[in-house]
Amino acid sequence: MPDKPTLDGIERKWRGVWTEQGTYTFDRSATRDRVFSIDTPPPTVSGSLHVGHVFSYTHADAIARYQRMSGKEVFYPIGWDDNGLPTERRVQNYYGVRCDPALPYEPDFTLPENPPSRPLPISRGNFVELCQQLTAIDERAYEDLWRQLGLSVDWSLQYSTIDDASRAISQRAFLHNLERGEAYLADAPTLWDVTFQTAVAQAELEDRERQGAYHRIAFGLADGGAVHIETTRPELLPACVALVAHPDDERYQHLFGSEAVTPVFGVRVPIRAHPLAQPDKGTGIAMICTFGDLTDVIWWRELNLTTRPLMGRDGRLLPQPPAGIDAPQAVAAYAELAGKTAFSAKEKMTELLRAAGALDGDPKPTQQQVKFYEKGDKPLEIITTRQWYIRNGGRDAALRAALIERGRQMTWSPGFMRNRYEDWVDGLAGDWIVSRQRFFGVPFPVWYPLDAAGEPDYSAPITPAEDQLPVDPSSDIPPGYRPDQRDTPGGFTGDPDVMDTWATSSLTPEIAGRWGLDDDLFARVFPMDLRPQAHEIIRTWLFATVLRSHQEFGDLPWHTALLSGWIVDPDRKKMSKSKGNTVTPMALLEEFGSDAVRYWAVSGRPGTDTAFDTGQMKVGRRLAIKILNATKFVLRFGVAAGAGLGAADVTEPLDRAMLGELAAVVADATRHFEGYDYARALERVEHFFWTFCDDYLELVKGRAYGESDAPGVRSAHAALAVSLRTLLRLFAPMLPFVTEEAWSWWQDGSVHRAAWPSREEFASALDPEKAPASLLSLASTVLGVVRKSKSEAKQSMRSEVALLTVRGQDPETRAFGLVSRDVQTAGVVHEVRTEVAEGALGAEVTLA
Repeated sequence: MPDKPTLDGIERKWRGVWTEQGTYTFDRSATRDRVFSIDTPPPTVSGSLHVGHVFSYTHADAIARYQRMSGKEVFYPIGWDDNGLPTERRVQNYYGVRCDPALPYEPDFTLPENPPSRPLPISRGNFVELCQQLTAIDERAYEDLWRQLGLSVDWSLQYSTIDDASRAISQRAFLHNLERGEAYLADAPTLWDVTFQTAVAQAELEDRERQGAYHRIAFGLADGGAVHIETTRPELLPACVALVAHPDDERYQHLFGSEAVTPVFGVRVPIRAHPLAQPDKGTGIAMICTFGDLTDVIWWRELNLTTRPLMGRDGRLLPQPPAGIDAPQAVAAYAELAGKTAFSAKEKMTELLRAAGALDGDPKPTQQQVKFYEKGDKPLEIITTRQWYIRNGGRDAALRAALIERGRQMTWSPGFMRNRYEDWVDGLAGDWIVSRQRFFGVPFPVWYPLDAAGEPDYSAPITPAEDQLPVDPSSDIPPGYRPDQRDTPGGFTGDPDVMDTWATSSLTPEIAGRWGLDDDLFARVFPMDLRPQAHEIIRTWLFATVLRSHQEFGDLPWHTALLSGWIVDPDRKKMSKSKGNTVTPMALLEEFGSDAVRYWAVSGRPGTDTAFDTGQMKVGRRLAIKILNATKFVLRFGVAAGAGLGAADVTEPLDRAMLGELAAVVADATRHFEGYDYARALERVEHFFWTFCDDYLELVKGRAYGESDAPGVRSAHAALAVSLRTLLRLFAPMLPFVTEEAWSWWQDGSVHRAAWPSREEFASALDPEKAPASLLSLASTVLGVVRKSKSEAKQSMRSEVALLTVRGQDPETRAFGLVSRDVQTAGVVHEVRTEVAEGALGAEVTLA
């Protein structure tokens, strides 16, 4: 025990000891009933962690530490989500490169010393190597921060979503989906990000408000008249395939079944009825284009309309006009639009409409909600592409109902979060697009045979045997073929796409448990007990994981979902890297100490948004220091030497009352932890701890300084030993460093491998009739009156009191008699008198 206890340096000290001694190593010989397994979120490796990560990961760690102390073997792995768009974007910006798959791989590629003014094009192989190089650097920084925070993960269970095991498991799950008919390849309208040049799933959408303008456009009718529509996207007019109005709209019922003619291009399109049309929006009749938005897709599909592709993958109008635009004047008009971006084409189309006399008035400004990829900067387009899908209930009512039932079988903390899950499942509009036109990801384990003309036969995919996984179709050869048959007529070609990062992350229970690679381990940890995660990715990570487990195992992937809220800044805005309002976590850990930051984090209840508050961290630091000082104070009485002292040695009423209150704290903290409410557990323990320090230690120290063989002294020492052992264990899940430090001064082994305290430890000292827990509060109240009197008289707390008179009803005054000696010693009181009187207990102090 140091002469001057300090928090400085204890993180580095104990993280080293924990690593050396394997304190948190999972015992894989434990049977499933003794295991508590956690599906730890693998953070996206794309730069640096932010304070929101520290917040939510601390919650899960507190639960892990509690379960370990409760006798469970905790399977607590750590992973890194290091494939996907965020990593690619970081590599592009960090190294100043871009991937060009057409370029050959350069085995000896090195980056130029002077970065070029424009991104340097490099091969896919070289680009992937740079991704691996940078993520390895980032992962080391992440690991250092997690160790500094004190996460009790088993670092031997580390994985990344791009390593060989993860790729093999992801590909195996996909092949099973394909074999069961849950995965399929289809040409369909696809949400497309023109910047990243990739498909985007429904779960990755984000609505953003944009300035737009309504254009009132006249379509010709067969009788020579006209019908007006209003649109914010006149540039899509060449892709118009129909006009649509509500079936009950009397203004247009006489037109249903007839045709209109598009202005400028002269294409005849049908006028149809559909209930999704909104009579009160614009003119009540709309043009259907392929494709302007998701409603266009629904109309196109349900009304069985033709397709007129217009937008290219680069976000520019295609060079050739869509089908139906064949008149010379129409072709010439389209030529003025071809190759333009949507913005430029809008301006040109407005000019053409005005010149044709088809634009009624000037465009009217409006605010509109536009769909973006959550990580993108430009509005999404909808284009027709060939993509891989996994059935998710979006087009299957029975599967949707089964997935909702899975959500109801799960425990949610907090419970209201289940509604978000069900709302998402109910709102699914289509199956899950799992393919991405990117480079750093898990490849689809599929090749296609080529016919005599060199065209792929997508209906007959070639797949590998499972024992060959993982494979990369861009370099590996399918069974029955030679390398020289790649991309040649009669040969084969590899699928060029990679899986959406969520398609891999949705398998984290399988990846962490090494499904198919270590079946003994998998059987001991799956289904897992806990999935901790942020609430905003219920629609992506949580739902997708439930889906994959339901399809593969007919079971939940875990029993309980623990949802954390957001960290908000002083303006109550979510803190995130994209908003630029985050705080560097390592600087916080170094300034305030890891336990102080953890204290702030664990004070936030499950699912509740919590303000970033350094003031709360200062409170946590004071608490940590107080734990060290209180431990040192207790140990000065020789408690450590009397290691055999226990609850059976506690005989004094005050000591028994204190332990009675502590037993209630243990019961409450245990109940809160079992309900995943770490915040209430901390609140309950901390409240008692300050009472223990401010009142009980003051009340008992006079007696504790006596000869150790006296019964009252031995009782004090035993009570101090029991309470200190208990309090350090109660604080351990939340404040691991300071409790380990204090524990090491007088106990063997780690506090984090010690048993969680139970009421049975105090049973022999508890006597509610002779020493009710209220005795401690009674003694504290009277001592508080004595202190106040001295303070008001501006006298020292060691100044003497000539007479202390306690008045109250008979039961209270008799109860006070049980603790009066300790109050007398603590208050430096010469004489104590008790008087029976009506009313609440009161005290009168006469100073010496």
